[in-house]
Amino acid sequence: MEWPGVFRAQKSAGPFVSRMNKPPATTPMIRCAIYTRKSNEDGLGMDYNSLDAQFDICAQYIRNRQDQGWTLIPDRYDDGGCSGGTLERPSLQRLMKDVACGRVQVVVVYKMDRVSRSLLQFLQLVEEFKSYGVEFASVTEAFETATPQGRAMSSTMMAFAQLEREMTGERIRHKIAASRKRGIWMGGCVPLGYQVIDRKLIVHEAEAATVRMAFERFLKSGSATTLAREFQAEGVTTRRGKPIDKGFLYKLLNNRVYIGDAMHKGTAYRGEHLPIISRDLWDRVHSILKESPRTRAAHTRGKTSALLRGIIFGPTGCAMSPTHTRRRGKIYRYYVSQAVLKGGAGSCPVGRVSADQIETAVIDNLRVILRAPEIVVETWRATAPSDIRPSEGNVREALEELDTLWDQLFPAEQARIVQLLVERVDLDTTGMNVRLRLEGLHAVAEQIRRRCGAASC
Repeated sequence: MEWPGVFRAQKSAGPFVSRMNKPPATTPMIRCAIYTRKSNEDGLGMDYNSLDAQFDICAQYIRNRQDQGWTLIPDRYDDGGCSGGTLERPSLQRLMKDVACGRVQVVVVYKMDRVSRSLLQFLQLVEEFKSYGVEFASVTEAFETATPQGRAMSSTMMAFAQLEREMTGERIRHKIAASRKRGIWMGGCVPLGYQVIDRKLIVHEAEAATVRMAFERFLKSGSATTLAREFQAEGVTTRRGKPIDKGFLYKLLNNRVYIGDAMHKGTAYRGEHLPIISRDLWDRVHSILKESPRTRAAHTRGKTSALLRGIIFGPTGCAMSPTHTRRRGKIYRYYVSQAVLKGGAGSCPVGRVSADQIETAVIDNLRVILRAPEIVVETWRATAPSDIRPSEGNVREALEELDTLWDQLFPAEQARIVQLLVERVDLDTTGMNVRLRLEGLHAVAEQIRRRCGAASC
């Protein structure tokens, strides 16, 4: 006797087996990339750090969706020690290139702020992902941009993240302002002359001497340009060994830290640190700084004589500028190549020469030239023919008289004559070359003619 149930089971066995043996539909593969970030580098040297923990959690999130075709690609995108306030991060930029190339279809992060702390930047990235058909998923916030709910939640949560960041920044700014009003050092670039010990500015005596010297010598010269040239000629440098230029000097001379003030947003408060210079010296220096740079430059040029200003050049073709230093009350004058002032020592084979030596050499050379017969003849020919035209002998005597009276002339008159007669002085490692002005000889000849006319030559 056959049981009906068994018969029915046997009858249905064939179709049931055929359905089980039918191959399942293929699930399309979705390539997923994991992005991780840490704001600072603390702990990144450990065997298992924060980036690894973020990666493992995201990898498990992807494995839980294998039935949907999610597959983790082998590349890792880790940004360690990178701030979330900027998108200029190496691994993030590499991820964006792979997204553009179609290698990634889903970007997975541990938390949304790992991508960016700025709502605007985050939404821009999501829109860029969307333009390439790439979705975004956050593990801890449990949302995906593939759904409308996920997109709305991402905007809301990033808005709160940005609000928290702005509130934190505001609290920090208020704390800094309150601390500065109490004169507390709150970090930043440590001024020359100080060092930081236990978060306080302490006077560094060796550097403080340089600061005092800068203020005192600027008070005498009245020119930051001149003082910078003197410092460079003397080898005085910044804390990092760089030459002191005009810009550095202006910042130093205007830094109220040196009179014991703490500055915050343009307001001065009494600082906890000791001053390096006196208030009286500060006031005298700033009374000079209040003058226009043109006025101070003209005053400085008037105090320092330089016979060869503007006409002396080094081997590189760069002009050589007059400068001077003061040691033990005595002034030492130099001509320094502009190549050295701009590029440092070694930029010119003849970087600096003694002004007294080179000026004496040029004057001696000029005296020899003016006594040369061909120069006497050329000067005589330059005089305009007239009834009072001097003879060649008169010209020779006038030039010899100029040679004799040279040392009795005032420096300004000596400089005027040199600038009149000399067109250019070129220096090299072997000597110098003096080029005369033809029109200068004409001017000298005209003065001789007038003198002879007045004396009835």
